[in-house]
Amino acid sequence: MDYSVIGTKIKELRKVVGLTQGELADGICTQALISRIEKGDIYPSATSLYQISKKLGVDVNYFFEIGMTPRLDYVKEVERQLKKLRVKLKYDEIIEIVKTEEKNPLFLKDETNLQLLYWHKGIYMIEVKKDRETALQILEEALSLTLDIKKAMSEREMNILISMGILEFGRNNYEKALEIYHKVNDALKYNDQLIDKSIKTRLLYNTARVLTRLGKYQESIEYCEEGIRWIIEEETLYGFAQLNYHIGYNLELQERYKEALPYLDKAAMLFDIQFNQKLTAFILEKKEELIQKLEKNSTFTPIKGSTKR
Repeated sequence: MDYSVIGTKIKELRKVVGLTQGELADGICTQALISRIEKGDIYPSATSLYQISKKLGVDVNYFFEIGMTPRLDYVKEVERQLKKLRVKLKYDEIIEIVKTEEKNPLFLKDETNLQLLYWHKGIYMIEVKKDRETALQILEEALSLTLDIKKAMSEREMNILISMGILEFGRNNYEKALEIYHKVNDALKYNDQLIDKSIKTRLLYNTARVLTRLGKYQESIEYCEEGIRWIIEEETLYGFAQLNYHIGYNLELQERYKEALPYLDKAAMLFDIQFNQKLTAFILEKKEELIQKLEKNSTFTPIKGSTKR
């Protein structure tokens, strides 16, 4: 793609409107970034392009009409950004994108695109606002935009259902959560060509979490092990750390501390690679607790009938 075409149009419109690069950048990005966009060095993110178009007084579709960037690219870029932020747990940044794109006709006039925003708004309500009732309403509305019992479930619909399962897990409705996860699992049986491979990982991990709460530790471990096999097969790291930690956690709950340690080591290493220092520190602290329990349990106990001297 020739990025310079987009950059040239932005520069032309900026001069017509009478804005400096700094003024155009204000509230959107840095002046240096605007300069690079105008030179064609980089392409603006979907959210930035929408904000730039607003400030320049044109509809975002103007940039698609020049024939270099199909509209689908814009939506896909928003989706890519949201997924990246979701994986990194950056929920405040997610809601900023949602608020921006809710005004964008590319999303307002297309139910599938609007569903993407509703789904992430629901996630924000769960994780940040802790308002599960509102979150459930939003997720149900998101699902209703496209769900048709006569059609195979889409990957987006599977993801939304998993989020609803996580919500029910948070409300201690474990059986309800399992019911939702089973529904997604049934849908996966008819879709062996997943584009978003993380769906199966999310499903297996979250099912394992419920099983742990129900005291079914070995069954939970088996789901985690299946998730790890899936990740290795698909050559992806998404969820690898979480699954290893959860196996270790199940073993800890069974007081199998020595068996748990290697899984905690793997999880800590993987979170460290992802620069997630908070979770790395948490797991290393957990590891020290298990080592102390092992040392305590291994203290000498005189054999019955022996005599101390």
